[in-house]
Amino acid sequence: MYLIFRCDCGRALYAKEGVATRKCVCGKTLKVKSRRIFKKVTTREDASLAVQEMQDKIYGNTDFQLASDL
Repeated sequence: MYLIFRCDCGRALYAKEGVATRKCVCGKTLKVKSRRIFKKVTTREDASLAVQEMQDKIYGNTDFQLASDL
């Protein structure tokens, strides 16, 4: 089971259930147990997709592009 939550900086993150801490890309270390859980999913792939969807809702288009398309 994977937990979907947000950092104080606004970025959506996921962590495996039972993990004590998770480090955000902003540098902050978060205690998973004290965070508000937005969603629970069963696989890592589902967790990754859920985070991408949350990021898309928050920041708009977050799709990756190939360097040749830039």
